[in-house]
Order: sequence, then structure tokens, then C-alpha cells
Amino acid sequence: MKIDFYKDSMVLLEGAIENVTAKLNLIRKYKIAQNDRDPIEYISSRIKSEDSMKEKLTRKGLEVTLENALTKVYDAVGMRIICAYIDDVYTIVDMLKKYKDLKLIKEKDYIKNPKPNGYRSYHIIFELSLDLAGETHPVFVEIQIRTIAMDFWSSLEHQMKYKKDIKNQELIVEELAKCASEIATTDIKMQTIRKMINKEE
Repeated sequence: MKIDFYKDSMVLLEGAIENVTAKLNLIRKYKIAQNDRDPIEYISSRIKSEDSMKEKLTRKGLEVTLENALTKVYDAVGMRIICAYIDDVYTIVDMLKKYKDLKLIKEKDYIKNPKPNGYRSYHIIFELSLDLAGETHPVFVEIQIRTIAMDFWSSLEHQMKYKKDIKNQELIVEELAKCASEIATTDIKMQTIRKMINKEE
């Protein structure tokens, strides 16, 4: 069954991205106005493809309908926020939570509690309401917030995950976990150095 994902919901999904991006840009301007640093390096976003959404609904045992795509699956809209330092990640999380029109649905801290493979990131899902043509529509947005170093590891790990016929797979998984640990240590060291520099200013 085909779902008219783009035709019937693209305006809302794009609107959700614009809404959250505007909030993030406001946070950036606020921090700079407070004589602080911009806590965000860059922001990226995507809307889940129709094929990917159909596959996920099927995998979850849900009927392939637009309503299920928008209300039963929380990552139709995905955003990624990349920060320079670990404390920037938590700054963004805390400030997003202060927006009254963002309803917290779910959050997982994979920085303090990494996945077994070494993956680190902060995942948070918000529900926001968008007014369109006199009607209010709830839209879910999944946000991943992580450092440049965490994003570097995640991108490479993702690429290698889909390589076929990999020999010594267990060894590679072990080495990737070691790399994740080393990158996490570097993240902490870089943050410490930055704090040392700030004290001297």
C-alpha cells in the first residue's frame, strides 16, 4: 500500500523543522548576547523517506497509513545538532526543555550511558503543535545532539556497518568500541583545555 507521505504531510513536517530550527537559532543568539559562545557548530535535518517509513511501520506490525506514520512512529522528522563540547550538548538539551510549546516525549542519554558498540549521543523526542488552515496538528521531532568527535565516529561506524562480507567482524567491532572510548576521552580532554583557557582570560 502506498502512503501519500509527501503530498499530505510535507508542509507539516517541513514546518516542524523550521519551528525547531528557529528555536535553536534563538538559543544561539541568546548565548552570544550573554557574551558566551555559540554552543552549536551546525544543524542538519531530514524527513524520513516514504519507503523507509513504510518499512518501519511494517517492521513494527503497524498498518501502513499516514496517520500511523505521523502518530505511531516518532522519527518522521529527524534533526541532528552538532556541538564542539560535551557541556554544549547538555546546554542545548536544557534550553530546549524550557520551551513550553515543546512537549517532551522521550529522551535517552547515550553519552553518560553509551551503547555496547560505543555509540554516544543524546536523543530526545518532542511533540509540537502546528496550526494550519484553522486546525492544530501534533508533529513529533526526534533530535540527536552530539559533539563533532561523536559524530565523526558515528558516521564512519554507520558506513562500515553496511559493508558486506567483512572478515574478522568481532575484531572490528572490538576495535570500533576502543575508538569510541578514545574519542570520548579526547572530548573530555578538549573540554578541560577549553575551561583552562577560559580561566586565563
